[in-house]
Amino acid sequence: MNDQPATRLDMLRFLERVQERDLRRTRQWIAVEEQRQVEVERGQQRKPPPPDWLIEQGLNGGVPVYVHVGGCHMAGKRSRGVTREQARYALAQGVDACTHCRADTALGVLDG
Repeated sequence: MNDQPATRLDMLRFLERVQERDLRRTRQWIAVEEQRQVEVERGQQRKPPPPDWLIEQGLNGGVPVYVHVGGCHMAGKRSRGVTREQARYALAQGVDACTHCRADTALGVLDG
């Protein structure tokens, strides 16, 4: 067994090994994060565009309760994309237009 105390140079070489190990680990973390970001961007690019019109269903898929413009911040999770004609038909059948996005105005459907 070596009873010699560690020299300053020994301690600096030890520190160097520790830092090299830490740097390799940090570079691995960076590579993993870069790959994650690439996958997120790829997923965003493959995501279909939001529908132009939405119909929000009542609870348990019940009767439609609102017609929204696509992307309306008030559209609930029970909303589904529909065509322009389906949105106009729903309004004509008495489904309310969202009071925030005013789908009836956007569709040119007026009350009365």
